[in-house]
Amino acid sequence: MAYQYNRPAAYLPDPAQGPFVVPMHTLSLPAHWEEPLLRLYHGGMTEGQAERWRRVPTAAVNQLMRATAPDIVTVDSTARFGSETPWLYCQDAYPMAVTNLYIATWLKSLPRDADDPETTALLMNCFRDLDTGALSWRPGKIDLLEQELSPGGTALPASHVYRLLPDILAERIVCQGPYEHHGQQLSFRQVAGRTGARGQGSGGAELMSNVIEYVPRRRGGDAKPAYYAATLRITVRTVPFSPVPRVHVAAGVRRFVTGKVYMPYGKGVSAYLLPDDSLVHDGPQPQRFAVAMLEWKNGTTDWRQGGAEGMLARISALDALPSPDRLVKEAGHWIHGRDGIRIAIGHQAAMGRHTIGTGLMPSERRRLIEWAEQAIAPEFVPVPKLERSAYARPPRKQLKKLPSIPKNVEKKDPEDLAVILDERELNAAHNAQVLRARLAEALEGEDLTAVVLHQSDAIRDQMIAAAETGLGLAGHRRAQGPDTWVWETEELTVRLHAQPLGVLGAPLGDDSAPRRGQEHDKAIEERRTGVARAMAALREAVPGVRLAFVELDGQDAFRHAKRRSDPKHAIRLGCADAGLVTQFIRPPDPDMEADEALADAGLRAAAAWSDGLRQTGMRLVPQHTLGDTLIPANLNQVAFHLVERRLDGPTGKQQFTPIAVLIRPGAKCVLGKSADMHEWVPYPELLKTLTGRVEGRKNSAEQSALTAAFVKKTLAQLRSTPTLVMAHAQDVRKRWPWLRNDGLERDRLGLDGGPTQRIGLYGKQLRVVRVADGSRDETAQCWAEAEERSPELEGQQRGGIAMGLWRPGARGDSDRVFYSTTGKSGTQTKLTNDDAKLTPHTNAAGNNSYRPTVNAWNPDLLELTVACLQPGDDAEAWSAFVHQQRFSEDYRAGREGLALPLILHLARLADDYALPHEIDEVLDLADPQTTASPDDALWGQIAFDFCIDGGVIGE
Repeated sequence: MAYQYNRPAAYLPDPAQGPFVVPMHTLSLPAHWEEPLLRLYHGGMTEGQAERWRRVPTAAVNQLMRATAPDIVTVDSTARFGSETPWLYCQDAYPMAVTNLYIATWLKSLPRDADDPETTALLMNCFRDLDTGALSWRPGKIDLLEQELSPGGTALPASHVYRLLPDILAERIVCQGPYEHHGQQLSFRQVAGRTGARGQGSGGAELMSNVIEYVPRRRGGDAKPAYYAATLRITVRTVPFSPVPRVHVAAGVRRFVTGKVYMPYGKGVSAYLLPDDSLVHDGPQPQRFAVAMLEWKNGTTDWRQGGAEGMLARISALDALPSPDRLVKEAGHWIHGRDGIRIAIGHQAAMGRHTIGTGLMPSERRRLIEWAEQAIAPEFVPVPKLERSAYARPPRKQLKKLPSIPKNVEKKDPEDLAVILDERELNAAHNAQVLRARLAEALEGEDLTAVVLHQSDAIRDQMIAAAETGLGLAGHRRAQGPDTWVWETEELTVRLHAQPLGVLGAPLGDDSAPRRGQEHDKAIEERRTGVARAMAALREAVPGVRLAFVELDGQDAFRHAKRRSDPKHAIRLGCADAGLVTQFIRPPDPDMEADEALADAGLRAAAAWSDGLRQTGMRLVPQHTLGDTLIPANLNQVAFHLVERRLDGPTGKQQFTPIAVLIRPGAKCVLGKSADMHEWVPYPELLKTLTGRVEGRKNSAEQSALTAAFVKKTLAQLRSTPTLVMAHAQDVRKRWPWLRNDGLERDRLGLDGGPTQRIGLYGKQLRVVRVADGSRDETAQCWAEAEERSPELEGQQRGGIAMGLWRPGARGDSDRVFYSTTGKSGTQTKLTNDDAKLTPHTNAAGNNSYRPTVNAWNPDLLELTVACLQPGDDAEAWSAFVHQQRFSEDYRAGREGLALPLILHLARLADDYALPHEIDEVLDLADPQTTASPDDALWGQIAFDFCIDGGVIGE
């Protein structure tokens, strides 16, 4: 029996409780401060610079207070001088002497040259003009449910609600006492909130438990202890077309570093501080975790607002903190407290593996959230459970399921086992034939010719095995090694060439990583050119090569400054120059046992092979089951996506390229186009055009205008055919504001910042669905209640995973918003829904389920807003169509469900090819004499010699 309900961790204000008003102290920025502060800030700037920086920044002082005075709630880093909207809030008036110290420290940080005599004079005049002694906290009452309505009928909470309401609710959760399960307690404290949070999708409050220590047992004795904590996040969110805001409660895990801290360049690492006394003289003892940021830049590690001349030094906070250099070398020494302070350094995924796994499984998540929700009652009540949609069927199957082989094969009846194996063989043959047919369509009758650039024979062999298994080629082999494999089937011919990667895969630079800037650019250029020449020589000797599988070390091998020595992006650029798309695969894991590493490599090779085929434009589009009366035949699917890179990206250059991806009925492959293209091109051509672009910097207005013009032009081209547009909210709305919750209006489309227009003006056959995921807690965490299927579990707070399409259970909710969830991931076969990592737990069978080291997994609650329809359309049917597009069978995860519908998934994958990089000259691959360096010619000759020696030319 399938679950009929899904429980989101979302809460509505109970109208029976009336207004939610709390007393608070506030501090505003006086109007007469703006002019003297601007004079101080602009001191030493040119007229052009002063014009560009027209507002006094408050972000630095907000961050300083977050680190040293966590009980001050900062709400709006863009608070305007003279505005009635406060800058700071606090439940109890903060000591004015300490407040003035922060303001004075802030003022001293504004001038560019603090040692300049003119700056000193400006600073003294500014102090006099501001008269900070007259500043005072004002008591008052704040409405935590203050809001308006958007033109589309969506709730618009006041800006302070996003920060203050979660903060008040978080405090109530702390005050209710510890969380307890199976005899173990967790005490929670609030964590200093984000600064500068404002408006939809921002703000929130966080709680963190006391640190949990876990000592894994290993052969030969216990291993080193690992540390982590439970977290709770409280956020205010809205739902399109709903006049009532809601509160989301999310549970998670934060892991901490115990040894040396890996510091990513230019990016901060969070340090969670709990001192015995205030970090500021005469400040109150903090009740919350403060958050300070460590960063590594130009060869040194420092506190982000610290340093010899930084803000932390000016308020004497550095006296209570260990030196950054010592802390990042011995992070674990302060976790339990030392020298009057407890410090825990947050672990990031980029730092590599951690003993403790990520996330919480459904039962433990449910227990923790239901414990927290007791504290926010009675003002807030759970939203009604989501109900299963009437359109609950999965898409039509195109591939046949392979029967499972029993675990205890030796105990299975031989005849029964033979039946299972025969069925597996028949179904696998059918599936392979379907995939070969789809691939042949995408290649338009040409052979599939690919090259494997390998560093080990193991990966080469696994890729060959993946090709045979994935396309059912075992009985069609016509040539076998040593460097070339050929398979001929009725549908197509597959050629696979293997070549050692050699010097093409060496780290960039010489003995050390190249420095940022010109040295890094030059290293990329040399490798890019060398790869392009090697691949061009290969294509000349082996016509038709279009896909390269490259065995290369993963990110873990290129940490810290070494990340600039990672050749992956230069290899992808060079392959694109030579007309090849690329798929990378890591070498066998040296930390695993040999057999385990080989099995793992086989799984990754199969995934890499499938991913590589999709980059050729091959399509296995889910076939919906809704019929032509609900969904028009010959429906185009279009996804818009913004391909972006920042200056801190892999090539150190910026890029902003709006693209569209199209699944067109009758087209032989997936199509795509960018804003500077007039026609649709095959998907692999789109990918290759995204590499090497270096575009002039555009401001947000220019980017929005470019996006709007591109969308208009694309819709105009599709005006005469049934078309469904899908857009991922968190990706596109920053440059297409209509996609924000407060911008959406039913059946009205907005593009260029002007008034919305009826959807019919853009086409009588156009529909638009906006998809939003759970990033930044925009959609709530969820679980199915296990007692629905097992009444004997009543009261035990067991959670399950429910796959399906869901509609809101609340009466009066929008009939345009639905939710999609996937099933349990196929990679999590060893996990159970009862596994726990915060406290001891036993499952229903009475067995120990305490497993802190496993990575937990829960399905994301994907929000589907059917924004624009045509008269007579069924919104629930259109949401069911989008839901079914998540189940593309040629993906390993497709049977359980992709994170996004297929077309949005393909659009997002284009980001891998966003590698802005310029070269001095246009590369003429037809002329082997034009080389960027001697090594390039060597690499090209190596590739050419390989092709000759491998016997390819004479075949």
